[in-house]
Amino acid sequence: MGNALTKKILITLGFLFAYRVLAYIPVPGVDLDVIKHFFDQNANNALGLANMFSGNAIRRMSIISLGVMPYITAAIVMELLAATFPGLGQMKKERDGMQKYMQIIRYGTIFVTIVQAIGVSMGLMAMKGAGGQSAVTIDHTTFMIITVFSMLTGTMLLMWFGEQITQKGVGNGISLIIFAGIVSRIPAAIGTTVAAVNSGTMNFLVVLAILAIVIATILAIIYVELGERRIPISYSRKTILQNQHRRVMNYIPVRVNLSGVIPPIFASAVLMFPLTLLQSSTNKYAEMVADFLHPGGIAFNVLMFVLIIFFAFFYASIAFNAKDIADNLKRQGGFIPGVRPGEQTAKFLNDVASKLTVWGSLYLALVSTLPFILINGLGASFYFGGTAVLIVVQVALDTMRKIEAQRTMAQYEVLGNVGL
Repeated sequence: MGNALTKKILITLGFLFAYRVLAYIPVPGVDLDVIKHFFDQNANNALGLANMFSGNAIRRMSIISLGVMPYITAAIVMELLAATFPGLGQMKKERDGMQKYMQIIRYGTIFVTIVQAIGVSMGLMAMKGAGGQSAVTIDHTTFMIITVFSMLTGTMLLMWFGEQITQKGVGNGISLIIFAGIVSRIPAAIGTTVAAVNSGTMNFLVVLAILAIVIATILAIIYVELGERRIPISYSRKTILQNQHRRVMNYIPVRVNLSGVIPPIFASAVLMFPLTLLQSSTNKYAEMVADFLHPGGIAFNVLMFVLIIFFAFFYASIAFNAKDIADNLKRQGGFIPGVRPGEQTAKFLNDVASKLTVWGSLYLALVSTLPFILINGLGASFYFGGTAVLIVVQVALDTMRKIEAQRTMAQYEVLGNVGL
């Protein structure tokens, strides 16, 4: 079983390595020097945010420049539709229905990718370098077709990588791809900061302040992510006798942050979709809206704050099904002391989850917006906000839990095989 876990870890690392290789394959027909100059001037706006999530793939105009954001956007739409239409929600709960549900998300990903790829190609065709040279070196119509097919291929490959990691590797594949993209930017960010200090453009005390903000954010995330409310459970004497040779859980753990890393990712995807199209437009009104919504501005952070709270409540309502927990508890002969089994138990669990989600959503919103405001105010020359730290820490904790669970299962199977 140890070999099985090692194999899963190696599969995960292999797909993540392939993802990083793809980040260095550019779309044909682009002048990379013009694009590099453009992104150097837009490191702290929406393009900087998108570049962070893509692992610097956008700056290289890679075939995976769009990353997994089209997939996440399609998943958001499907989650909203499943919550609105009972038939679609029922489809998601069934095994055969879930396959159809995922297939619809894949088709939605193709549609979103094509729309975004067209927007990116139009933006590149309008882009000029410092000397007036165009960012596109081939025929514009040919370039648009090549860009759409290249980026569609790249995004579908990433989606497949994510699914393979989830099924055959360790952890959530899509989250790990985003994690790998963000982590890959850390060495460059450190190098940029060191260069700024050496050149005298950034004070060393400012660097210490940025480091303190990042460490404080990491500690706050770990503290809250490990926090949970344990609701005690009692069992009838008959149930205890039936399970005397097996461990029966005597509490229900309800995490403070029930929705995990999903709300910041969803909120970023929702904001990045229109911002990508606006940034690529040459219309002056579109440019005004893009400037108004740039990361670091009040409008962007307010929208980010509100969307994270919305998605935290929305996803927590899906992830935590109080009725199913109450029904399973009743079937097992368990009950919460002082609460009647069945409907009253479900209502009690919903109340507890709702109160925790209030604090959990505020924590997510503050962690995702406040550190970036502080770091941006200190004059950092790179985009690195609380959302990035949140994703990195949460995905790391989740992956560690899953590795530990795999090890525990392996130990139990070994003990079972030797007859202990």
